[in-house]
Amino acid sequence: MPELVDTATGLDDVIAAVSAADRYAIDTEFHRERTYFPQVALIQIAWEDQVALIDPLPLDLKPLATVLDGPGLCILHAGVQDLEVLDLATGTIPNRLFDTQIAAGFLGLANGSLKSLLERYLNVPLPKGDRLTDWLRRPLTDEQLRYAAADVDHLLELTEALEEQLIAEGRLVWALEESNLLRERPRNRRLPEEAILRIKEARSLKGSSFRIATAVAAWRERRAAEADIPVRQVLSDLGVVAIAQRAPRGHEQLSGLRGVEHRHLRNGADQEILTAVKVGQRMTSDQVRPQRSPELPRHLRPVVTLVTAWISQLARDHRLDPALLATRADVEALLKDDPEGRLRHGWRSELAGAPIASLVAGNAAVAFDGDGQLVLEARSRRPL
Repeated sequence: MPELVDTATGLDDVIAAVSAADRYAIDTEFHRERTYFPQVALIQIAWEDQVALIDPLPLDLKPLATVLDGPGLCILHAGVQDLEVLDLATGTIPNRLFDTQIAAGFLGLANGSLKSLLERYLNVPLPKGDRLTDWLRRPLTDEQLRYAAADVDHLLELTEALEEQLIAEGRLVWALEESNLLRERPRNRRLPEEAILRIKEARSLKGSSFRIATAVAAWRERRAAEADIPVRQVLSDLGVVAIAQRAPRGHEQLSGLRGVEHRHLRNGADQEILTAVKVGQRMTSDQVRPQRSPELPRHLRPVVTLVTAWISQLARDHRLDPALLATRADVEALLKDDPEGRLRHGWRSELAGAPIASLVAGNAAVAFDGDGQLVLEARSRRPL
């Protein structure tokens, strides 16, 4: 049975041991169904031949920052949400990262689940567990502890197997580079001004209605974060859109709108919503996030489909997960000259970005090679 650490002394011992290791694996269990921020319920750490399960409920996890800020390589699997949890719990994230799911993408494995990777590389099955188990309930059962430990128990060994193959393919640097990009992703607090972009029903709004929806959605995001509750408990998406369309001036008009319930208007929320409506009405176009990214020039629109097909072929040729190499959105960002586009930087630029630029400039062409494969080759400029 893995060790359950629930005392400050035990945590100090784990920190000292892990800090001396050159690499360690981490996973987290958390809930966020009833909160705005994720509630950490368990932290699993593996190093050398040891596994510890840290119970965060009776402990201050800030001392774990010593490990995360240290020189050791942190191994994660699909670690985006784990980084958010660690940041909230400790105030920092690992200094160096290696994500096994990302690494699998560089080996052409589109299905990079931990279960599939452990079975493929180590012939190790993951124990079955209840995906919806309550990790905040105490005491944790032996089954829960075994299930949690399994998520990190073999990550170090799996990493060695992946590294060996990545080195053989000349892609270890790519995998490390891509893994460390996770450190740059936004965490913990979404920008209130961008909340409107996550409301599907608001996509058809225009003009004043869109500006009001932007202001009300931003208010909802801030209130949810302050109260640490899901945004839907503050106000439904339908309610945001209804308010934007009707621009209510008082409580009675507001309370009669579809998607706006009495519970949404308590504790002064009604007046705050009405204030947000006025803020939206006064907003200028410069203060509103663009509802859609700029459209591609008409002459480049056919290029997207052509390049996307070639990207899929290129990914197959190089045994890469196509989604890891470039999505359709990545292609459009490149064609729009977006300086932040992924195809403009690092290994993607070298492998795909530069050749696509040659294609768009008219110096290259996509052709069939006679065997059903697409190739990008120098343009002959000799029409048939």
